[in-house]
Amino acid sequence: MQRVCFVLHVPPEHHDRYREAHADVWPEMRAALSEAGWRNYSLFLRPDGLLVGYLETDDFAAAQRAMAATAVNDRWQAQMAQLFGERPDEGMVPLEEVFHLA
Repeated sequence: MQRVCFVLHVPPEHHDRYREAHADVWPEMRAALSEAGWRNYSLFLRPDGLLVGYLETDDFAAAQRAMAATAVNDRWQAQMAQLFGERPDEGMVPLEEVFHLA
């Protein structure tokens, strides 16, 4: 299993819209993430806009490709791009894991 952590930035003026979107993630988007192998996926937002994402998957590159192949992801990313200024799924760069307490 691969643990993946990434950071993005949500401009503070978009925090309310971002929270609203994630309070009611479309069922088909949730299903697509699960089917693509995204497990234990969480997002954390700091007041200054730092967004930290965490997920577990067998193969992150494969999970990203699987999501990129879905129509629901295209619709979701287009909506999120209005808040980020770009598609956030294309800006996710995993951080290097330097410690894990098992």
